[in-house]
Amino acid sequence: MRADAFEGALLGTVVGDALGLPREGLSHRRALRMFGPAPLHHRFLLGRGVGSDDTEHACMVGQALLAAPEAPERFARSLAWRLRGWLLGLPAGVGWATLRATVKLWFGFPPHLSGVVSAGNGPAMRAPLIGVCFAEQPERLAAFVRASSRLTHRDARAEQGALAVALAAAHGARRGPAGVDAEEVMREWATHVDEPLLREALARLRAAWERGASVAAFAEELGLGDGVSGYVLHTVPVVLYAWLRHATDFRRAVEETILLGGDSDTTGAIVGALMGATLGPGAIPSEWLAPIAEWPRSVAWMRRLGERLAARFAGPATDAPSGALPLFWPALVPRNLLVLVVVLGHGFRRLLPPY
Repeated sequence: MRADAFEGALLGTVVGDALGLPREGLSHRRALRMFGPAPLHHRFLLGRGVGSDDTEHACMVGQALLAAPEAPERFARSLAWRLRGWLLGLPAGVGWATLRATVKLWFGFPPHLSGVVSAGNGPAMRAPLIGVCFAEQPERLAAFVRASSRLTHRDARAEQGALAVALAAAHGARRGPAGVDAEEVMREWATHVDEPLLREALARLRAAWERGASVAAFAEELGLGDGVSGYVLHTVPVVLYAWLRHATDFRRAVEETILLGGDSDTTGAIVGALMGATLGPGAIPSEWLAPIAEWPRSVAWMRRLGERLAARFAGPATDAPSGALPLFWPALVPRNLLVLVVVLGHGFRRLLPPY
């Protein structure tokens, strides 16, 4: 297993998340009028970018995997406690299904019963790092994806969408910059994904791939020409297609996905994670990574998290550091309140032209 895939997945997540966050919820046309076309730049605050819940969940998954790497049940309990604490930190963005599930956790529901019926993309945004960690162990990959998914979402579409994303990340981590084998990964999806609606979406993905359709054309075919929703059967096919279509070009995959509009922070985060897992952190444009203004989950902290995950899952077990990477959690509440103020500022800005 390539050691740089772990760091690449984490840093790819925060870069895609941060670039997409100012455009979240805007249609393709409105985002284009407000922020312009490619090349993309950070627009959150004064040329800087921050991550949202997509980045936070990826980091919590990494910490839970370090704390409980052997059994999916223990991993789910560790992740559940991190979600409880995350909610107390007053995060600026919380999906409705994840909010309800986390409240159920606080009311004493065990992790396997806390999930709500929802086909949102929460599990999919937590899936890439699981795929990298268990890239050589497909059965364990599926078990950990299931544990992560059912913690918040108990809809088969959400779980299977997350599984498809994890399989893509695993494939990218194994193949690396040498090149993604589209036929091989599509066979893996056909073998492991059995949810009928997702299988149909993946069949349409294959057909689009075979005729060489662009990412935008594929989204248009799915009825998403003016924005990709947070529905997992919209999010997952689009990000997987962007990853396949531009598997050697981090910038183009992320830009074409975010420019579609809609749930652009999550689509950007997932495709960024897949590209980072495939190409490594060196493929991430420096002008996108350097302006990330995150703390306490800083870029340096995420690099250390990736290194610790690599030591645990890609190196000899005897050399692996034990336990999760420490985080200065008292900083989370003031950080989140500051981000919330800026997010509200973006919301008021949207009341003004151009429309």
